[in-house]
Amino acid sequence: MKTIYVFLIFIAVVIIQLLVPAKMIYNKEDVLNSGTVYKFKTQPIDPNDPFRGKYVTLRYELSSAKSIDSTIQRNDKVIIYLEKDSLGYAKVKSLSKTKHNTSRDFIEVEVEYYDYHSTEVRFNLPFDRYYMEESKAKPAEDIYRKFNRRNDSINETYALVAIKNGDAVLKDVFINDKSIHYYIEKEAEK
Repeated sequence: MKTIYVFLIFIAVVIIQLLVPAKMIYNKEDVLNSGTVYKFKTQPIDPNDPFRGKYVTLRYELSSAKSIDSTIQRNDKVIIYLEKDSLGYAKVKSLSKTKHNTSRDFIEVEVEYYDYHSTEVRFNLPFDRYYMEESKAKPAEDIYRKFNRRNDSINETYALVAIKNGDAVLKDVFINDKSIHYYIEKEAEK
């Protein structure tokens, strides 16, 4: 009788271990498929870090917002509510320490610092890593860096991010409205 209970507990543990990652994958896929898609303008990226894995590190132009809440401190978690500008790029509609009942898209960010003089909150977006296949990460970073070094205004780089119920999933990185994968394939053909 005791072995049956042990076996049932074992089966329950196995099922839980399978369901937890499956639920996490399902949630991310749900955000990708039914979330609102925003474009976030990017800035030049940091160099490759071989200790953290194969990804492209992104920095965003959208990294601050005004707030009259002077109680905001470094490392606080705040909610930024988003909207799109006329070109489809994300911009901050408002910032709050608490979540409001609204249908507006939002994400939680960590405060880097609050400038009391300008009433500006500087923050880091939670999707600053674009993971790629190992063989493509370094060429993608080189291509991205090359386009960002040019001094013309023709090159437009941005990340496409799906947002739903506070969850954000980085879908792709674009250079001049073409996926970075397009440039990697083009480079590989040379």
